[in-house]
Amino acid sequence: MEANNVIELINIEKEYFGNKVLKGVNMAVKAGEIHALVGENGAGKSTLMNIIFGMPVIHNTGGYSGEINFEGETVEIKTPKDAMDLGIGMVHQEFMLLPGFTITENIKLNREVTKHNPISKILGPVLKSLDVPAMRKDAQDALEKLGMNVDDWLPIAGLPVGYMQFVEIAREIDKKNIKLLVFDEPTAVLAESEADKLLDAMKKLAEKGIAILFITHRLDEVLNVADNITVLRDGEQVGQIKKEDATVAKIAQMMVGRKIERIERKIKRSQENEEVLMTIRNLCVNMPGEVVKNVDLDIKKGEILGIGGLAGQGKLGIANGVMGLYSATGEVVMKGKKLKLNDPRESIENKLAFVSEDRRGVGLLLDNSIELNIAMTSMQIQNRFLKPFLGMKFFLMQDHKAIREWAEKMIKELDIRCTGPTQYTRRLSGGNQQKVCIARALTLEPELLFVSEPTRGIDIGAKKLVLDLLVKLNHELGMTIVMTSSELGELRSICDRIAIVYNGKIQGILSPKDSDVDFGLMMAGKYDLHSKEVM
Repeated sequence: MEANNVIELINIEKEYFGNKVLKGVNMAVKAGEIHALVGENGAGKSTLMNIIFGMPVIHNTGGYSGEINFEGETVEIKTPKDAMDLGIGMVHQEFMLLPGFTITENIKLNREVTKHNPISKILGPVLKSLDVPAMRKDAQDALEKLGMNVDDWLPIAGLPVGYMQFVEIAREIDKKNIKLLVFDEPTAVLAESEADKLLDAMKKLAEKGIAILFITHRLDEVLNVADNITVLRDGEQVGQIKKEDATVAKIAQMMVGRKIERIERKIKRSQENEEVLMTIRNLCVNMPGEVVKNVDLDIKKGEILGIGGLAGQGKLGIANGVMGLYSATGEVVMKGKKLKLNDPRESIENKLAFVSEDRRGVGLLLDNSIELNIAMTSMQIQNRFLKPFLGMKFFLMQDHKAIREWAEKMIKELDIRCTGPTQYTRRLSGGNQQKVCIARALTLEPELLFVSEPTRGIDIGAKKLVLDLLVKLNHELGMTIVMTSSELGELRSICDRIAIVYNGKIQGILSPKDSDVDFGLMMAGKYDLHSKEVM
């Protein structure tokens, strides 16, 4: 290990339930260096940061293999306290603030400044009082280093998200022993001017000898501040670039470059005079973390359209907005008919169906049977699987025989691995839970199927089965499918076209056979630098 390396990671590997998410990563960060870590969603960046900071999720799932050296010594970081004792600070992607506390109280939490009072002088230091003026001065000094001019005694609740992010960072730089600062997407919630201010603050911290590990999807920020850049892809370290050798195009290609195995379609769709099944105009969706801003999109009949993009850019909001799960404005026209927004029933009645990205929270009734999960929505919306009670058409009851027959048909056709239609969905594997969600959507007999993150959280074998199933539905039933996914490789393997979303808007639409550079630049919001027409 070089003498001025603050941290060195040697052959770090991590596995979650048989799925290897880090594969022999090696990296070192020097004192005073800003080292950027980039990669697609799921590349392993956050897992690596969780290892460095000793997060419980790592050690509750079997730990990791490899070695961490900190200031020349081999260390075991089993808890965040271990990390903080060494001098490691972390600014998390999700805020770790107490909303009912003031800015100062959050910055000084667990490091409060105290002073003696008459009682503590007699009964001992445990009864010392808070030295509020001293705490406020420390907080103000930390905020000033970030260029923040804000009342440090304001409560966190109600502050703009940009201010909250700066409070997170101020808390870390207030620590006296800080030697390594880890920033996990610190500018994701910041306006451009705020992001510039933060990058300037990072440079000043580095000048003081603090090592900085910087995760971001914004490649222009990487080129602005990073001394060295490490690229992860699918859990592997695919390269390291020095600042002087880096370009947006080179980083983008390393991030997304991979062998794409396309699932060949038996019927080649004509690329001319295709019927537009759905037209989306000026769609805005208020989905927290996935806001959509004035999206225009045409969905062609019989195609598989992919929607991709980095986390938090708005890709998930499109399907959720069209289906009425989140507040939306704009115009959606299906086969010439304008659909009423913000009404899931309206969407389903017009032959739309949706497989949510949150299958356990939204998509499934976990403590009910497979057959009830498959039939429930169709019973509620279409009165299917119901029969009159004692001949009275206004009093309906479940047709258990019809439900059972249909569920058995779906289980067989979709190859749902289970003990039978009465098994609770909670007891199924992730891949089979996903198939139940798809079976319920198919029961609605849709013309257009929205599928969000269809392979999230399932193993590689189950992923292929789900993707094969989507291709089969498209080929055999002629079903139009809109697939939203964080896995660019999956989109390129089955889609006819791929729309890339950046900052809530459609950045452009690419063919799955377009170059890795085009995809990388578009996902980073820098496609205009490549000077090529978007199809």
